[in-house]
Amino acid sequence: MDGVSASPAQLSTVTPSSMRTLQEIHATLQVAKLDPAELQPVAQCLSFSESFSSEDYCLLEVDDTLCKYIESGQSLTIRGDLDEHAVLCSEDKTFDLKMADTSNMLLIVPDCRTPNQLASDSSTDQLIHCQIYGFAKSYWELKISRPKLKKLKKLLMENQYEGPSSAKERNSTYPKYTKEDLMETIQASEQEIMQQLQLIHACRIEGYWRILEFDYEMKLLNHVTQLADSESWSFSKIPLTICLQELELLEPREMIEHCLNCYGKQYTNEAGKVFYALNEDEVCKSNALMLLRNAVKFNLSEFEEVWQQSVPEGMSTRLDQLEGVALVDRNSRPQVIFQLNVEDLSESTQERFNSLFHIRAKWTEEDIAPYIRGLCGEKQTIGTLLTKYARSSMQNGVKVFNSRRPVS
Repeated sequence: MDGVSASPAQLSTVTPSSMRTLQEIHATLQVAKLDPAELQPVAQCLSFSESFSSEDYCLLEVDDTLCKYIESGQSLTIRGDLDEHAVLCSEDKTFDLKMADTSNMLLIVPDCRTPNQLASDSSTDQLIHCQIYGFAKSYWELKISRPKLKKLKKLLMENQYEGPSSAKERNSTYPKYTKEDLMETIQASEQEIMQQLQLIHACRIEGYWRILEFDYEMKLLNHVTQLADSESWSFSKIPLTICLQELELLEPREMIEHCLNCYGKQYTNEAGKVFYALNEDEVCKSNALMLLRNAVKFNLSEFEEVWQQSVPEGMSTRLDQLEGVALVDRNSRPQVIFQLNVEDLSESTQERFNSLFHIRAKWTEEDIAPYIRGLCGEKQTIGTLLTKYARSSMQNGVKVFNSRRPVS
């Protein structure tokens, strides 16, 4: 007889001083008109532990993958400030924590055995005594969620790195953050935090993670591209060693190498020498941001002309390089372009849509996609998001989307 089996069973709850016997259990089965032959031969008798408590335990529901992760010795971490909704993080994923109530009381019985843990070949009746150490009427549910990374850039932007020779760097009293500091503050897993640091071009300087001030970053990039031009190097084959030797009198070697990592991809040739291939799209995008960041709106045709002139010779600019960082208004006369960076928008899905529909009442899917793609959860598409948060209509033969609710 197994108290946790799906088949009929006898599970008794008693105090330690009045442990049931097999004879008592057989008598109970007889009164209940149950045939012992139809039940498992093992009965589990529950008793309350002397250290019984209803406050010392919290139950957490995990799936098989997360269960194996914990059993392998890995840890889970709850993150969030006092004014934030707590999240649970593994090494590479973030989960929302949600309290779920249950009408059934959940008993915490460490020694209780499941059917597959009991000997199936036992032919004699057995009695196992198990102790209840606590109970719960609710448990925590986990739901995988997007990491909350907007705060990461906000913190690092408070103390941007302007180069080793800047007066601000010598006299700065702004806070600095190690990886451990960021992991204590940011509601994301370690892997997600490190990926975001790479995405925003953060750099580890003297043990602290810093964001380079934009003008300083562009200065480093210009040093690299100008050297490549003067040496007639291909942008897809910039030699690391020579590049560092030539530029170390202008900027620290680690800053030059950081710039190459931000805007290029490292590879090694057959002779074992290290080269970098610059990413043309990333270089062109940064030059565009340099032009747009101080302009409210820029005449599109003039912008495209100036933009092409600003990039290194041999590189070509295209508007699709600016997806998620700039928006073109083709309904204005003349057509204009302005900066709209997806990183500056809210992480909340509803607030993100509110902001976008405040900027523009109607969007094509092509225009809005770069600004909502990151909101898609597992098995969710841009189309399902638009269906939930927007209404569609046809305008001049083109499908457009507007807000489902009034935009204030």
